[in-house]
Amino acid sequence: MNILMLHNSYVYHGGEDESFAAEALMLRDAGHHVETVHVKNEEVRGFAAVQVALESLWSRTSYKLVDEKLRERAFDVVHVQNFFPKLSPSVYAAARKHGVAVVQSLRNYRLLCPATTLYRNAKICEECLHKTFKYPGVMHGCYRNSVMTSAAVAAMTGIHSLKGTWREAVDLYISLSESSRAKFVEAGMPSDKITVKGNVVHPDPGPGDGRAGYVLFVGRLTREKGVQTLLAAWNRLETDWSLKIVGDGPLAPEVKSFCARQQNAEWLGPRGAAEVYELMGAAGLLIVPSEWCEPFGRVVIESFAKGTPVLASNMAAMAELVEDGQTGLLFRPGDSEDLAEKIKWAAEHREQLLAMRSLARRSYEKKYTVAQNCTALIAAYELARRHRSVMKMSE
Repeated sequence: MNILMLHNSYVYHGGEDESFAAEALMLRDAGHHVETVHVKNEEVRGFAAVQVALESLWSRTSYKLVDEKLRERAFDVVHVQNFFPKLSPSVYAAARKHGVAVVQSLRNYRLLCPATTLYRNAKICEECLHKTFKYPGVMHGCYRNSVMTSAAVAAMTGIHSLKGTWREAVDLYISLSESSRAKFVEAGMPSDKITVKGNVVHPDPGPGDGRAGYVLFVGRLTREKGVQTLLAAWNRLETDWSLKIVGDGPLAPEVKSFCARQQNAEWLGPRGAAEVYELMGAAGLLIVPSEWCEPFGRVVIESFAKGTPVLASNMAAMAELVEDGQTGLLFRPGDSEDLAEKIKWAAEHREQLLAMRSLARRSYEKKYTVAQNCTALIAAYELARRHRSVMKMSE
């Protein structure tokens, strides 16, 4: 199959970039022809709100780029990983002009929420969920803490909703989890056009032994990731375990200060994928304390691939991925006391935690291998192609 894969990345969303690269590599290794177009958002950081609005509504440059690609080669599918703002929905029109099926991954909640997270003021926020124009997000300045740029995002999603772009221009959406899919369906997107396929870890990093026994956090250091809840929980504990924190972000100064005061806590900063996998494999437990509705949580299946159980918040995709008492533990989101109790239990039940390692690895092998993910993705592409064929016959 010939696939054109498009991705507009954020400076701070390394996980989305990794997933984009992993899917392209996975498909190539399976014998498919994949060409990629990867644009980055650094270029629009200095743009005025009106420039962001115009670029995100319709990018003539991106339309021309995709149009030329489709002239050069007969592609079966255009798979858009993320389009905002530089690619824009103009890439859908270029694909439709050539009769090529369009697949859109739903890696965040951009179509439902200007902030992309359904999270504001340290709690879940769904004020914009059922609104065509996301004016609450504009008033709160949810995108980049700016009313003007939030208005640009709301204009893009609202105008394309009225034009029917999200319903008609995309043949199939790929949601990362059932809980994420449910949010999009609740917001009014066509349920028959949304399938579920999670992220992929490629290549398989192989299991570790967990003998180092420390607790590990890997992720962006932001409030919605539950970093402050983790620090508060660790402050309650008396344990011979140590905590290692990998990542960077707005809360880095707070994390650095906390670790300077704690003998058994260490901030390692950002690390490369190979080192992260090594740290995961040696860890006794990975903690994922997210307080927003994670669409998936790639770090969970990375940990499972290394055979390391996960202690995660009992919400959204986390509750789908982690089987409480089997592949890890679940705690009440945002509850530092409950999190501390679960860490304490794990520290006091090392044998049970060790037994979870094989179950975590087995979960990865049963549900999240490259072969299974590739089969599911190709099935999604075929479904999109069938839909496009039906639409062409009716036009």
